[in-house]
Amino acid sequence: MTTVAGGPAGGSGAPGGAVGSVTGMSSVAVGQKRPWKAALDDLADGWKQRELWGHLGWQDIRQRYRRSVLGPIWISITMAVTAVALGILYAGLFNNDLSVQLPYILVGFIVWGFISGCIGEGAEVFIANEGLIKHLPAPLSVHVYRLVWRQSLFFLHNLVVYVVMLVIFPQPLRWTDLTAVPAFLLLAVNGAWVALLLGIITTRFRDLTPITQSIVQLSFFLTPIVWIYDDLLNSPNPAVAERARLAELNPFLHFVEIIRRPMLGEPQNLTNWVVVLVITVVGWALTMLVLRRFRSRVSYWV
Repeated sequence: MTTVAGGPAGGSGAPGGAVGSVTGMSSVAVGQKRPWKAALDDLADGWKQRELWGHLGWQDIRQRYRRSVLGPIWISITMAVTAVALGILYAGLFNNDLSVQLPYILVGFIVWGFISGCIGEGAEVFIANEGLIKHLPAPLSVHVYRLVWRQSLFFLHNLVVYVVMLVIFPQPLRWTDLTAVPAFLLLAVNGAWVALLLGIITTRFRDLTPITQSIVQLSFFLTPIVWIYDDLLNSPNPAVAERARLAELNPFLHFVEIIRRPMLGEPQNLTNWVVVLVITVVGWALTMLVLRRFRSRVSYWV
């Protein structure tokens, strides 16, 4: 009896174990797919809510300058005054013509303003929206899109100063310089993954926020914003030219150059585009891994 009972039990146990194993494997497979789908759906659903984050981004600017007469124009005025002051200073230091140094710095400031804004505010994108995340059932990407849209509006405001600069210091612009448009779109795509990645990480580790801001400030001086990279690269001193090439290891250089060159009527450098495209692919791949793994925990971390 024991043998007979054990036989059926063992016989029935094997198929049951097999079914359980298959079920377990299918559950793991489904479990592996669901986080990826949830991450992709978050980005897609957030993009569909363009009216929401578009309105919120515009309201952010209006709130910041609510009682101001000039409003967002102060953004451009502040940037223009700083660029002109540094342009005069560095034109004298490097013995460059003001018509060359000032447009270079001005456009560099416009592009850097967008980059630093996406990084600096991206580190706090979820922390700053704690109330909305806890009470508004919306995808996390809505807050990132809102940030990038707000920085894009700042960028467009600053283009007013660029137009004034073109009147005072005309540049040899051509139709091919319209590549600045796709270059900015590519910059915005990178701003989105940077804000999303930093936002998730710094929400968990709050000490990284001031560290990120310090790195951004240091990167400003390491990136050719106020100093002209080509001048140092073509220096008659071989030691200076060799050290100048180290700037190519700075990823911010390539992001700035793909927009600044066409805005100043200079030919594009293929190396800049290759580096930016590689960073875009690698950056989004890493961001999707982090979003897949920690997306559901952000609401608890804030």
